[in-house]
Amino acid sequence: MNCLTTAWSLYAPEIRSWLRHRLGATTDVEDVLQDLFLKALRQGDRFCSVHNARAWLFEVARNMLADRLRVARETVALPEDLPVPIFESETVDNLTACLSRVLSELSAEDRDAIMLCDIQAMSHAEYAQRKDLSLSATKSRLQRARKRLREQMTSACQVQFDEFGRVSDFVPRDTPLS
Repeated sequence: MNCLTTAWSLYAPEIRSWLRHRLGATTDVEDVLQDLFLKALRQGDRFCSVHNARAWLFEVARNMLADRLRVARETVALPEDLPVPIFESETVDNLTACLSRVLSELSAEDRDAIMLCDIQAMSHAEYAQRKDLSLSATKSRLQRARKRLREQMTSACQVQFDEFGRVSDFVPRDTPLS
């Protein structure tokens, strides 16, 4: 295993620096280095037959780093006194008054898709089976129907949206504009 100790003494400082630049925390760097050394050690005599030991060590270190970062989930504790935004749902609730009228103006196919999937909560798979459609076709049909419903609601009820895309105001269908 002389070839491993030679390669390690040559390249470990460079790998450590490379890892430190990417991980920051010294303990994380040392953990990855230790795992890398053990992985190379488990190769036994095969490590000595590696054509470019530096490239092998860096490739394995890069893969180990990617695995480590993929698993890591950084969390941030939220302060206890964080204000919770209260969204006024009254506008949206009142908008449902326009819904039945606008639904009646849609095509039968659009109305059926929205009524069954969105209002009656039928699964897409069940709708697809009932209508003899593929799941992909069902999702496309529903997406198009929702788009037409939104356009019709926006036009007929003069729906206005805030900068976040939420309903901010509307004019009921039977109320004339002032």
